[in-house]
Amino acid sequence: MLVLSSPATSLDPLPPSVSGEYCCRRPLNLYNCATGKELATQAAIGRHLKLLETSVTNQFVKVQLCEDGYSAWLSLNDLQTLDCAAESYQFKKISRQEIETKIPTIIDFTKAAMQQPNYYLWGGTIAPNYDCSGLMQAAFCASGIWLPRDSYQQEAFVKKISYEELLPGDLIFFANTRVDHVALYLGNGYYIHSSGQEVGRNKIAIDPLCNQGDKVSTYYYEKIYSFGRVMESYCP
Repeated sequence: MLVLSSPATSLDPLPPSVSGEYCCRRPLNLYNCATGKELATQAAIGRHLKLLETSVTNQFVKVQLCEDGYSAWLSLNDLQTLDCAAESYQFKKISRQEIETKIPTIIDFTKAAMQQPNYYLWGGTIAPNYDCSGLMQAAFCASGIWLPRDSYQQEAFVKKISYEELLPGDLIFFANTRVDHVALYLGNGYYIHSSGQEVGRNKIAIDPLCNQGDKVSTYYYEKIYSFGRVMESYCP
């Protein structure tokens, strides 16, 4: 049973899971710290997670998502939306050859997401509002391919390629002091990404990979850090 070290609540303790994992019955928000002030990531229906701690801090419990190994804080109020997972999450190996067949679907996912009313959401991984790496993770995940959660983690995971080697479905990484933005290359000199309000479009948009566009595309062109190719599905 989950031990409640914080003030008592009306929720029953979380029942033990034979697999050690729990399954999300509805989409959940997870936070950067035990205050719930800043969104870290989101968990879609069906995702697996496990508890990293057996006590509650300020009505939050630290958990780890099983598919990407990402750790964050879950509100105690959301424990009631978790079901015991009968079996632990099973990693599925996917080859680069299989990934290549899914690239058109991955691109279509991002374009369909762009057509929906949306805005940039820090920590967003669930439609309609994404952050940059959340959009990449969701697009690949929809085709059964997992990426790490954050852009700098994605950059470390992919195979490094040159600008001349870029193909549709490859990732473009941008950096200030470290990688902090990612986009999906569409081909023909264009990429799609979810960019913020201050230095972006506050939505999902397509921009040219050049320094002769508007101030947004020029800004990102000057921040290009590397290019990468997804060779496999991520296993934490």
